[in-house]
This record gives sequence, structure tokens and C-alpha cells, in this order.
Amino acid sequence: MKPIVCAPNAILTSHAQTVTTFDKRLEALVGEMKTTLLATKNPKGVGLAASQIGQSVRVFITRPKEESVIRVFINPEIIKRSDEVTDGVPERENLPRRQAGKLEGCLSIPKIWGKVKRAKTLSLRYQDEKGTMHKEKFSGFMATIIQHETDHTNGILFTQQILEQKGKLYQTGKDEEGKEMLEEIMI
Repeated sequence: MKPIVCAPNAILTSHAQTVTTFDKRLEALVGEMKTTLLATKNPKGVGLAASQIGQSVRVFITRPKEESVIRVFINPEIIKRSDEVTDGVPERENLPRRQAGKLEGCLSIPKIWGKVKRAKTLSLRYQDEKGTMHKEKFSGFMATIIQHETDHTNGILFTQQILEQKGKLYQTGKDEEGKEMLEEIMI
């Protein structure tokens, strides 16, 4: 398992390099990413980009549900987005009730949440671990994860998206009774 790189580390806001060699080093990186994603807790991660473990290459993995098989996406390129957008994270299962407002978060920006408007559906061109090119359509929660992780490969953080959309950011805090709650961050 690798430690998660957290903001303000510059690797998170740098455009990652295209993968050109599909070899044992790439296989080892994907293995490290899978181990790291599976180890995340509070919150459980649903996606992880290579930059989040310190590798500036265009690779990310997804696992929308605990029982989901981890999928690998290399050199992702969103080639089409729907005009229809989400009002926050659709179909999100792992959020506590207090965050039922469909807030997005990121393992690299712990305890910060916000609502990001993203395309409801998209078409993605990507390569698998062997270098084979694929084109696939995604919708719902998976489309949101793919957009979030593709943003990572382009050096864009979800907080930047929220600020550009003139949305609100929240941080996890505790009330007088010690219960977890969300507090708006004033910027």
C-alpha cells in the first residue's frame, strides 16, 4: 500500500504523462493502486488516480461498490459528454445520512466535501493494461467517478470545479456532542 498524496502537493495539479509502455512496471503500479484503494477507510474510496500515490501518469482505477471488480483505465479521454448534468453525486451509496446532499469528496483532500455538477452520461476512450483501446459509454455514479478521476489525470481537483461552478465547500467537523457534522467553509 502506498500513502495517499494530499493537497497542496503539486503532482495533484499537474497534467499527467501519457502511458506509452505497457510492461511489468505498469502492472506493478496498477497493483499498488488496487492495494491502496482497497485499504481506504472513512471514507472508502471509489476511485484512485496514479497521481494520488505520487505517479504522474494517466492511469486511474474505479470501484463504485464494495462488491465491484476494480476496473483499470489508462490514457482516458472523455470524447463526449451529455448536456444534461447531475445535481451532485448520483446513486451514491457510501455516504452517511448527514451527507445525503450528494456531496463529492476526494481521498487527496480529506474531510472536504462539495456538490459538483457533472455530465450525466459520457463516452470514454481508454486503454486497458495490455494497451488495447476501448470506447465505452457510462452513466450515473460511474460517469461521475470517471469524470473526477479523469480530472486528476489532467491536474484538476474537484474543489476547483466547485469554485468555478460557484458552489459551496464543506468540511467535516464535530458538534457539541462529538457527532460528525458538516460546516460550510467561507471563502
